Amino acid sequence: MTETSNPGAFEMPALLNGERAIFEFNRRVLAQARRIDVPLLERLRYVCIVSSNMDEFFEVRFADYLEAARRSGSGVSRRDLESVAADAHALIDDQYTAFNDELMPQLAQQGIVILNHEQRDHAQRRWVASFFKREVRPLLVPVGLDPSHPFPQVANKSLNFIARLGGKDAFGRVNPFAIVKVPRVLPRVIRLPDKLAGVDAQGRRRQVFVLLTSVIRAHLAELFPGREVEVFSQFRVTRDSDLEVDEDDVTNLRQALRSGLTTRHFGQALRLEVVNTCPGELSDFLLEQFSLPAAALYKVNGPVNLVRLNQLIDQADAPELRFEPFEPAWPEARLPRQTSIFDCLRERDVLLHHPFESFEPVVQFLREAVFDPDVLAIKQTIYRTGSESPLMDLLIEGARRGKEVMVVVELKARFDEEANITWAERLEAVGVQVVYGIVGLKTHAKLLLVTRREQGRLHRYAHLSTGNYNPKTARLYTDLGYFSAERELTADVDAVFQQLASLGRMKPLRSLLQAPFTLHKQMLAQVEKVAAAARAGRRARIVAKMNALTDVPLIQALIHAARDGAQIDLIVRGACMLRPGIEGISERIRVRSVVGRFLEHSRVSYFCWGDGADDEALFLTSADWMGRNMFGRIEVAWPVRDAQLRQRVIDECLVPYLRDRQDAWVLGSDGGYEAVARTEPGAQQALMQCFGGAA
Repeated sequence: MTETSNPGAFEMPALLNGERAIFEFNRRVLAQARRIDVPLLERLRYVCIVSSNMDEFFEVRFADYLEAARRSGSGVSRRDLESVAADAHALIDDQYTAFNDELMPQLAQQGIVILNHEQRDHAQRRWVASFFKREVRPLLVPVGLDPSHPFPQVANKSLNFIARLGGKDAFGRVNPFAIVKVPRVLPRVIRLPDKLAGVDAQGRRRQVFVLLTSVIRAHLAELFPGREVEVFSQFRVTRDSDLEVDEDDVTNLRQALRSGLTTRHFGQALRLEVVNTCPGELSDFLLEQFSLPAAALYKVNGPVNLVRLNQLIDQADAPELRFEPFEPAWPEARLPRQTSIFDCLRERDVLLHHPFESFEPVVQFLREAVFDPDVLAIKQTIYRTGSESPLMDLLIEGARRGKEVMVVVELKARFDEEANITWAERLEAVGVQVVYGIVGLKTHAKLLLVTRREQGRLHRYAHLSTGNYNPKTARLYTDLGYFSAERELTADVDAVFQQLASLGRMKPLRSLLQAPFTLHKQMLAQVEKVAAAARAGRRARIVAKMNALTDVPLIQALIHAARDGAQIDLIVRGACMLRPGIEGISERIRVRSVVGRFLEHSRVSYFCWGDGADDEALFLTSADWMGRNMFGRIEVAWPVRDAQLRQRVIDECLVPYLRDRQDAWVLGSDGGYEAVARTEPGAQQALMQCFGGAA
């Protein structure tokens, strides 16, 4: 048996543990918080992003990891579990170091300060006391623990206090522990009036903030009259938040998920956060209540939820400490504002590159369809659209105007379930045909199809996207939107909608690749085509941009192609389990990650297997190269056949990112990332300048 006929002989050393890949990504995000060329409040935002990412890691990924560790034969050992926990502790400790030792002192130099009780002067303390009495105290219900007052239900990621009390209660009994749950409706960051802020050492007017935790801490004793608060701590518990619904055993998925939402906040406890001054007596008591091991305790040097500091960023009056405003450009040359989008699409396909180009043409496309009497039907998939959405309002209006409107709402879009259920109910109330995709599969494809009667015949117009139909995130994420009236492509889009509604078999698609049927197989075939070209001595090149690369068969195929001589560049923003640069295995593979102002979200795959005009293919897709996307979701990929549009994607989405010398990180053969020398504007900055959308 030759070495190449035994994939495990050389591929496995090139695989990086998935959990480590996730932590490596968060370290890159945290590194943004330390960059002196990034505006200070934006650096604080990166710290908040890491907190949010780690919350989701524990809520979803770590919960699955624990379950795997419990199962014999899963391949996950207790040693693996301890290693993951150690990495998490190290990352979180580093995060608080950046917050306390770097960002807070630098913000103070700019006149933005967070004051604790000891740092507040008499007037500030008096204002805080009034705020506590007026806004906070009426909403707090301290609970003394005894046999008739058991430990209360503590919701996922909620803020709470635990206190040990001296003396006896009103009934003459000793019950030392008490819990105070803090309602989510209370603001976590409060700005003091400017007249109380004072000036800094340079005589500049300060902006002074206090944290809700500090407000409660200063007045905790008032909640327990007649008792002494001996020791206390704030705490927060993170729980398993994946909604578990047996889709094979429910008759109405929407009702089952709505029921599940009521219990999501009280899943299995996975992590306990307390402040680093918390006495062992209190943390041990909490660990016991939540049935957690000692390794699940995270003692943090600051607020137990740094995500909430986004409120400070929003309230601070310091535009010079934020990124310069950027207004996405309307693609006037391709979609003139005064011209019908349908007229434009009859002439040519149109590509939109968000957020450098506006998402508004997508809204306008749907608006035209809704108010056009010749439009007969509108079909759309919805994954994450937000609690407020002009697109959903337009779909509702379309149904009221007598259009045949069908919407595929993905109810299991993690953490967007409630918003999507609400939209589904509103859509159904006006007669929209709402379906929820396929049992056991998430509908992650982003599709919008309009059918219009023109000169006695029906014509279809489609929009496909690598990102969500969400105007807000379209200003923050890089994504590609694609308009087309091409018959073969739009017929395939219609076939996908028919399948999602009818569950029937369909003829093979001619343009679209679809997961879980053909996408994975065809991506492997494209990689093999490049490998065959390399073996034949022809030009062989792969460039792929995605959010994550964790699918082992695709990783193995890339390694095979590289071994055969193909040159491979991967632009993977998040988790990448392929270790490049290993001699004899993956030295022809380069991996880089770009972490900048915008979240890199577009997914592009380019394959070249020769020097001829027909020896290349480029696909846009909603899917990352992950097993869950290839086999656990409804995804689509579509070829960009127009040579000019294909070159535009290469010039805007691939080449600048391969040359980025500002926001890029290079993955080494050891699985660690190294920042490139920051010598020139990065891809995102260059694209902003190119499109000229500065506000």
